[in-house]
Amino acid sequence: MLMIVTIDGPAGAGKSSAAKMLARRLGFDFLDTGAMYRAVTLAALRANGPLDDEAYLTSLLHDMRLDLPAGHVMLNGEDVTGLIRTPQVTASSGKIADSRVVRTQLVKRQREIAAGRDIVCEGRDQGTLVFPNAEAKFFLEASDEERAERRHRELQAKGEAITFEEILDSQRRRDARDACRDIAPMKAAPDAIRIDSTAMSLENVVRMMEEIVRTRAQASE
Repeated sequence: MLMIVTIDGPAGAGKSSAAKMLARRLGFDFLDTGAMYRAVTLAALRANGPLDDEAYLTSLLHDMRLDLPAGHVMLNGEDVTGLIRTPQVTASSGKIADSRVVRTQLVKRQREIAAGRDIVCEGRDQGTLVFPNAEAKFFLEASDEERAERRHRELQAKGEAITFEEILDSQRRRDARDACRDIAPMKAAPDAIRIDSTAMSLENVVRMMEEIVRTRAQASE
């Protein structure tokens, strides 16, 4: 039986790291849906187009080629894996995520990618909107301060000058925006298993998820 596993939750909760490790242990494919929205954001910024104009975004998507080979994000044939993680893209991605036309197109693409595969998908609406019938759903969360501290360490390692307080403030505004979004607001699916990673290591988070997924896979055989 093919399985779809979804991991949703706020920024900094550890979704990407957990999803990648879980997929590797299970031998599943991995889909980073946030990278898809970031790639569209990068394309729009490069074209200097209005990020909140649905007609413009429809045209942008029509001419854009987005591919996700393992571990990479390819935009019109260019590897933009690192470029989509810049502060500018992060700051602008909210408008793209709020776009009905962008979300409709990317949800369709995500379902196409997952069809016929064992796959772990991470994002903010995977268990609620994209794959409501997924065999295993998780909602990974952590305290505001812990998530901001993780992001602060990550950015410091890259040499970026930003304070913990700036990250925490930005994160809280982003959380509020994601939770109140008219289209696919970030929330846990009713049947999702909630995991608080504040005081947990990545290893323990993934071990818990792996045990649940393997148990469900065996039960369905």
